[in-house]
Amino acid sequence: MRLGIAGAGMIVRGLFTFIHEVEGVELEAIASTEKSIDKVRKLAKENHVKKAYLNYDELLNDEGIDVMYIATPNHLHYQMCKQALERGKHVICEKPFTSRVEELEELSQLAKEKNLFLLEAISTQYLPNVLKIKEKLSELGKIKIVTANYSQYSSRYNAFKEGIIQPAFDYTKSGGALMDLNIYNIHLMVALFGKPLKVNYMANIEKNIDTSGIITLDYGSFKAVCIGAKDCKAPIATSIQGDQGCISIQTPANVLKGFKVLYNDQREEEFDLQGDTHRMIYEFKEFVKMIENKDFDKANEMMGKSLIAMDIATKARMSAGVHFKADEAYE
Repeated sequence: MRLGIAGAGMIVRGLFTFIHEVEGVELEAIASTEKSIDKVRKLAKENHVKKAYLNYDELLNDEGIDVMYIATPNHLHYQMCKQALERGKHVICEKPFTSRVEELEELSQLAKEKNLFLLEAISTQYLPNVLKIKEKLSELGKIKIVTANYSQYSSRYNAFKEGIIQPAFDYTKSGGALMDLNIYNIHLMVALFGKPLKVNYMANIEKNIDTSGIITLDYGSFKAVCIGAKDCKAPIATSIQGDQGCISIQTPANVLKGFKVLYNDQREEEFDLQGDTHRMIYEFKEFVKMIENKDFDKANEMMGKSLIAMDIATKARMSAGVHFKADEAYE
């Protein structure tokens, strides 16, 4: 696939650490804003990207690009995905896919009408360790309680407290702890258990945005709690508890470097199928396979997971009274 990259932030710099190892990817072009064109040109030169553009329109107009990778701030995802699809380009979009589920439903329908791929870049859904956990769930007996805590004090929170609002804490730009960190916990729940029956979010809200909060998910026979925080920190940990044992994870859901299975009879098993491999390489290898093989069945399966995750995120925000600028079109 001939890739066009929209954005030049941290996630794009992470992409460049592994993307040359993914067979079938040609780095055609990268674009950001005019004020960061020097940074974009430097990134292009250092990472053997053929062209550097100073705006998204130039990227869209490049007929050499057939797949767009969108790694811009959250509030731009919906419109940029829509523009790319309307131009006939496949789309890979960073998490969170959109600001609310209705936007994603619209994009999904547009992609189907255009016979194009629309994929979410969410490592949690593709990690070998996550897939292995899914295999081991039945050995835990009946699942009773699941807790996932991704709390990480943000370097931007000090500035936020002083009134300097950056995108990560800006409700007009679809920021907040849920969309930045807790979304990974949500995707882990969806990968392992699917759609919950009920969703509720209890959030700590400052300046109209959730700086931390607790999501409760009711799966009927068991309950799950997802904690995400940018205003405080704690050991990052996830536990999946059954009546015959539990699974213990000590790394974030977007990395998930390994896990232990602790059985009631004192047996222990430890797994790590990933080692030091970059977490994003697995998803991009799958994206290449899907697009090259025209595997729309797999793409539809993954879209189903993205829709569930975005539905959870939307219901959670609404229950806590966290409103984005993007919500105005649906009120």
